[in-house]
Amino acid sequence: MENFNVLLIVGIVAMLALLVVLFMLMRIIAIWIQAIFSGVRISLLELVLMRVRKVDPATIATSMVAATKAGLVINTKELEAHYLAGGNVVRVVNALISADQANIDLDFKAATAIDLAGRDVLEAVKMSVNPKVIESPPVTAVAKDGIQLIAKARVTVRANIKQLVGGAGEETILARVGEGIVTSIGSAASHKAVLENPDTISKLVLQKGLDAGTAFEILSIDIADVDIGKNIGAELQIDQANADKNIAQAKAEERRAMAVASEQEMKAKAEEARANVIQAEAEIPKALADAFRSGNLGVMDYYKFQNIQADTDMRENIAKPQQRPPHKDSDG
Repeated sequence: MENFNVLLIVGIVAMLALLVVLFMLMRIIAIWIQAIFSGVRISLLELVLMRVRKVDPATIATSMVAATKAGLVINTKELEAHYLAGGNVVRVVNALISADQANIDLDFKAATAIDLAGRDVLEAVKMSVNPKVIESPPVTAVAKDGIQLIAKARVTVRANIKQLVGGAGEETILARVGEGIVTSIGSAASHKAVLENPDTISKLVLQKGLDAGTAFEILSIDIADVDIGKNIGAELQIDQANADKNIAQAKAEERRAMAVASEQEMKAKAEEARANVIQAEAEIPKALADAFRSGNLGVMDYYKFQNIQADTDMRENIAKPQQRPPHKDSDG
């Protein structure tokens, strides 16, 4: 009984596997029939081996049919190799068809290289036929008269098929255009000249060959808008004036501090001299007493000294301005 169950399970599994194989064979046969009726010579065994190599036979066959109908000669081995390398076979074939119809020189090797480089080869071919317009962000620059200008540009580019592999992208184009705008405005003598003739900016920028080493060819650069910004020159002058004022104030404060310090020093010296005088005057009575005891000063000499001092005090009082008494009215 157990052997019967095992055989039953094995039989069911084998039948399911056979159904899957038959279903895959039916799909492959359908693809083979479609390819044969489309004029693509591909063997049934080759389609089966594609499935074994983990290549989608439908993708390869459909691409071969499209290429054959367009008159292109492509080998299935090349398509399989590109598929296994992780490329987009369908977009490569469609790009080759579009390039052939637009008379653009693009071979299969170059198309697969562009696709494996991470670029959209079909979009590149379309851009070669229909140029693309790239709008630059606002670019700020200052003319020689100190007036700030804000410019926007529209750059019309066309894909350069030969430079798509290893060529710089749109960011480089916009950066170079912005640099050219800054240089052009900065070399202008007046902002009015830029506003009157904005096309001078595009002419100067185009002369620089900004598309060198990029994946694009610049067809035209049009200045979409130019706005007036700040008066940078005036702001710089104001800042310089404020800086000069602060420096002058600092120097004046330094001189004032030095004058105050000098005044304090002079007052200290005057106080010291006054203290010395008071101390010397305090020693006079003692010196007189010593002179009396030693006999160097007599009574008459002392009286003469007193008279001289009294005369000196009288002269000082006469020299001082006298205050007048307050005026009284006649009625008082």
